[in-house]
Amino acid sequence: MDGLLTSGQDAGTARTRPEEDALHRLAVVLQDDLTETNRTILARMASDVELIPQLAAHLIAAGGKRLRPLLTLAAARLCGYRGERHIHLAACVEFIHTATLLHDDVVDESGLRRGLASANAVFGNKASVLVGDFLFARAFELMVEDGSLDVLRILCNASATIAEGEVLQLTTQNDLSTDIPRYFKVIEGKTAALFAAACEVGGVVADRDSAVCGALAGYGAALGMAFQLVDDALDYAADQNELGKTVGDDFREGKLTYPVLVAYAAGDGPERAFWRRTIEDGEQTETDLATALDLIRRHDAIGQTIREADAFARKAKDALATLPDDPLRALMMEAADYAVSRHR
Repeated sequence: MDGLLTSGQDAGTARTRPEEDALHRLAVVLQDDLTETNRTILARMASDVELIPQLAAHLIAAGGKRLRPLLTLAAARLCGYRGERHIHLAACVEFIHTATLLHDDVVDESGLRRGLASANAVFGNKASVLVGDFLFARAFELMVEDGSLDVLRILCNASATIAEGEVLQLTTQNDLSTDIPRYFKVIEGKTAALFAAACEVGGVVADRDSAVCGALAGYGAALGMAFQLVDDALDYAADQNELGKTVGDDFREGKLTYPVLVAYAAGDGPERAFWRRTIEDGEQTETDLATALDLIRRHDAIGQTIREADAFARKAKDALATLPDDPLRALMMEAADYAVSRHR
């Protein structure tokens, strides 16, 4: 889910699809901050160990919207912050996110990331895990340098919650008895937690009260839920070139996502037997993905997933509506709409 702005692009000239306009406008407004964040990311990725900057350069070449750090920058500016702490914290958030991606691709045995060969496919699993550890260490350096115990608490808790979410996903991966609340707990951990933390620390550096910081965290958490739900839908509905990974990866990996849970719950006996064979038992043939896509369509599982994502996007905008009206607030609300529009 990437491609808006890389460290080598200028925010004013980055190419976007029409539905990405909201994020593009947000990047343009925050261009100076985003440029400094990218510089910080590049500087902190430096190492005398050759493999680390090589692998980092591969990740940068794959692009990325820098969405999570963009949220940190936007939240801080929305709260009237005029210093520079948010720059390093935005870089910190991106390091946490990138480290989790490196680890996830190893766990999932993914071959593509943002349309290019994943780092583990190019450099191997061992290098990917260790460079992920390096990025986590850099993130914690930036937290300590900031000096705020509140910032440290928020980002440390988010890092732990992400790990818990990934482990929970692993334990539910092939278990069709998983219900929707448990599935939501997975994505609250693996995705929404960092969105929430990215927004909340923007309020903290601006010395805003708990109500404002809580509203920002609520916005981020709901936005993260919407993003993950749409990502789940895209795995069964997107064009592979636009998705940036192989369509059907979640199915092949036996991941329980919202569309599968919907189709399984609505299915008859033979359909449920199909899902148990392919997801629980991991027995798949070349034609099974096509069958899965047909069942997903038959039960409007994508439509239900998108409607659920839209409900979370509305929650995100409702949380932000408690803050004073501001052009940045409007763009952040539009980002919630963008989260859902990606499936079109």
